[in-house]
Amino acid sequence: MAQEMSFEEYDPKSTLVVPGAEIPRAKFPFVDVHSHQRDMSPEALERMLSDMDALNEGIMVNLSGGSGKALQKKTANIAKTHPNRFVVFANVNFDGVGEADWGTKAADQLEQDVKNGAKGLKVFKSLGLRYKDISGNRLAIDDPRLDPVWAKCAALGIPVLIHAADPRSFWEPMDNANERWLELKTHPRRKRSDTDPAPWQQLIDEQHRLFKKHKNTKFINAHMGWYANDLTKLGELLDAMPNMSVGIAAVIAELGRQPKTARAFFIKYQDRILFGKDSWRPKEFPTYFRVLESDDEYFPYYKKYHAFWAMYGLNLPDEVLKKVYYKNALQLIPGLDKSLFPEE
Repeated sequence: MAQEMSFEEYDPKSTLVVPGAEIPRAKFPFVDVHSHQRDMSPEALERMLSDMDALNEGIMVNLSGGSGKALQKKTANIAKTHPNRFVVFANVNFDGVGEADWGTKAADQLEQDVKNGAKGLKVFKSLGLRYKDISGNRLAIDDPRLDPVWAKCAALGIPVLIHAADPRSFWEPMDNANERWLELKTHPRRKRSDTDPAPWQQLIDEQHRLFKKHKNTKFINAHMGWYANDLTKLGELLDAMPNMSVGIAAVIAELGRQPKTARAFFIKYQDRILFGKDSWRPKEFPTYFRVLESDDEYFPYYKKYHAFWAMYGLNLPDEVLKKVYYKNALQLIPGLDKSLFPEE
């Protein structure tokens, strides 16, 4: 007799028998350009370092560096413990845009944060989704009043890792055709609409106009710009915006379901892709390694609400792996310790 169960409960175990094995440690040392750490105390750094060494992680980039005294405290702790293994990016507070001197003050603070040890700027998705100017209007990602910040990044030679919007599915009807249905059901605050706060395409277009306007600023588009499920389109965008690179954080499930297309994309754009994970859960990194390094078939992802499908390995060539794991990051982010990585 058939058992009634919900979609969330249904979790069949595959009976497929094929070669393959988990990869617990990356083939080459890597830079994780997309991590978030609130606790950067010496004790926390020591705890993280143990996991990093086990994973073969050379450098962790903490994108939640903050600004001012909060950032100084983090960089001071790094300097006292493991100065070559941890990096922080600064963050800009976009409150107050519209005040006469906002742009000058924000750019000056960013410059001071870089003097205090920040190696880049991280812009959260709250720009575009949440921030408003002093008149109460939504702050567009490409608002010209923010231009002094992007220009300062170019002048300082630091990259901007920017997250805009969220997966397009979050804007689509929450019905049986939406493949992120389970994520929206379990995380209802992630649901968006054309009026909450704006259409998805509008937000993405704002980001792209920003990249094109500030050609001398180097941008790392977080989460592959939410085009990991349309790599043909992402390739067109990379061709159109030579100052844009992409990070693979939180989109490995998209890549692992299209191994042939993704492999060809990684080979073609091998100089423009950077490794990142996002959430710091060491036990989840092996799935990234397996997708990038192996030619394994039909192995599980670690989060059902992100992907109810299985993964396949891309079997990337070693030279491409090296670029994704560390070479591209060493090119974009100033001051990283290159001695932690192979010389060839």
